[in-house]
Amino acid sequence: MKNILYSDIFGDMRVIYNMDMKTGVTGLCITPDTDKAYADRQVKIHSLADVKIIGDNYSGNYFGGQSMKYSDTTNSLKYSLQELAEDDSSKRVITYLKSDNGLEVKHTLTYRKERNYITVSTELVNNTGGDVTLEMLSSFVFGNISPYLDGAGENSMLFHRLRSKWSQEGRLVSETLEDLQLEECWCYANSNSIRFGQVGSMPTKGYFPFMALEDTKNGIIWGAQMGCPSSWQMEITRADDGVWLSGGIADREFGHWMKTLRSGESFSGPPAVISVCFGDTDDISSRLLEAQEDNLDIPESEDTLPVIFNEYCATWGNPSHENIKTILEAIKNKGIDYFVIDCGWFKKDGVRWDISMGDYIPSKTLFPHGIENTVELIRSYNMRAGIWFEFENVGSASEAYHNTDHLLKRDGIPLTTQNRRFWDMRDEWVREYLGERVIKFLKEYGFRYMKVDYNETIGIGCDGAESFGEGLRQNMRATIDFFRQIRREIPDIVIENCASGGNRLEPCFMSLSSMASFSDAHECVEIPIIAANLQRAILPRQSQIWCVIRKDDSLKRLAYSISAALLGRMCLSGDVTELTAEQWDEIDRGIAFYKKAVPVIKYGKSHRFGPKIKSERHPEGYQAILRVNEHCELCVVHTFKNAPVTISVPADGYTVSASYSYGHVNARTENGALILEGCEDFCGYGILLVRDGLDM
Repeated sequence: MKNILYSDIFGDMRVIYNMDMKTGVTGLCITPDTDKAYADRQVKIHSLADVKIIGDNYSGNYFGGQSMKYSDTTNSLKYSLQELAEDDSSKRVITYLKSDNGLEVKHTLTYRKERNYITVSTELVNNTGGDVTLEMLSSFVFGNISPYLDGAGENSMLFHRLRSKWSQEGRLVSETLEDLQLEECWCYANSNSIRFGQVGSMPTKGYFPFMALEDTKNGIIWGAQMGCPSSWQMEITRADDGVWLSGGIADREFGHWMKTLRSGESFSGPPAVISVCFGDTDDISSRLLEAQEDNLDIPESEDTLPVIFNEYCATWGNPSHENIKTILEAIKNKGIDYFVIDCGWFKKDGVRWDISMGDYIPSKTLFPHGIENTVELIRSYNMRAGIWFEFENVGSASEAYHNTDHLLKRDGIPLTTQNRRFWDMRDEWVREYLGERVIKFLKEYGFRYMKVDYNETIGIGCDGAESFGEGLRQNMRATIDFFRQIRREIPDIVIENCASGGNRLEPCFMSLSSMASFSDAHECVEIPIIAANLQRAILPRQSQIWCVIRKDDSLKRLAYSISAALLGRMCLSGDVTELTAEQWDEIDRGIAFYKKAVPVIKYGKSHRFGPKIKSERHPEGYQAILRVNEHCELCVVHTFKNAPVTISVPADGYTVSASYSYGHVNARTENGALILEGCEDFCGYGILLVRDGLDM
């Protein structure tokens, strides 16, 4: 690479800042720390920050509506200064870019020692003497990918994203740059960019804020993940032999976002995590997930990854003191630590729960002796009581629905979607109201577990700011602040992050939660597939997986469901009051095995083996998820239609320690592999392995 401004080793990565000596444009590249030689390529340096303000010329070259890159402001930002700092735990590089009119970018790159990722943030400071209105600000830009490929590296690069929809979260989609039409232009005169992301208050609806670019010829992969609770975007861009990755808040074109800065004001986008390594999507995902692990702040009660029982799939929104009492008697002494009262505890007689949120007054019909009596009952069974809220939204049957002075508006009209409206979380009155109805409620009745659900999206945004997108951003930041207030006032509370299942599984919300509902696929055959997909996006210790038991389930089906829960946190529900002794024996064995597996679920690195699952609703073949830590491995295998009788997974240097399955399956290690013989269609298996010579 030419024109190197600064280069240093960060763990097993090399960070390189390049500067175009003619223009002063400064860019960022990261590579593995390797002796592998760079190829001779035609690559233009891209600025490490993309900024677009109102008044800039647009880039031209057919980019309008496709990207807001290459603005006048971006092109005017020149290198000014670089500061380096290091202490016992971290290294930091702060790069300042300035334009002639007084705009300044402060780009901060931080490396936490002994880890495998880098954090990047970008701040824009307005020193122009007047107002400027932002239309775009990147959080990160890095590129010259892949410097090891000759020329454009045709047929050698794969772009990976995680697609998502309700009850099918986290599907890995991998495409060649050729299929994406990201081949270089014949005359290198035109750029092409693919911009993707999501718009609204469900930040993982459509895509996860994750991307990776793989050099398949050299076995190297670059990746980025971003935490943003509102609208966001990522881009992959190509103009010549190099490819550049970037992302940040969804811009004006994509997310209806503008932000005005007065003179002297500054604004920072959401931070991003980036990394590079030799390996594949599992390897890069594991490195990015280290940042989520480092940001965890959870109560001590979570240390053993306790088993949860949630009554939703038993009562379907009709919890009562009487049916909870019956359930508690059925599940006593089963190793269950949390009991969660789900939605419906507040509904008025004859009214559905899903249009009743907002007032949060316990039903006297369902809880005639007061909900505190039910909490005491739960405690008497040595379980921690939890309860469901959807505090950001209000339903059409609630009084709160008509309190329009404090609800979000768009174009001056209360923002309404079917049967829901939204509190303006920026409003002090709303914060006080929720402090009374939510936080005080939790304290008064002694709840130490809170399921926070969210079943609708705001969409492009709301009134009250320079743009709909900025109104949305401000509202979601206020929501984040309320989550933090709950933790401040009730430090030992366990918070479950749910949004119609998995529509908020991004790093910002995950850092505020002990765990998250992985999906609304309550009892579907695709549960283990979704749970495995999500191991690339969230920590398994935070992935709460439904294990719904039905009275008509065969023992084989029970084992399938229980084995799926080994891919994260076990959450039981269903017909537990109507099970046979034989069914309970299967469940008891599964819970006991889960508890043995907790150390590797909690800390480890996951790898997927098996054919690509083409249809999640009608799967064929099998999948094997191998999770590895320093001392042991957990292999969770699920078979589907037309599964092989024998399955082999790499396990060199390990011995089978314990197993869980229905019926008899021969699980053994041989010639560096774990061999499962006697597999049937639609079975689940859990195998614990220990490193040779260790006694676990």
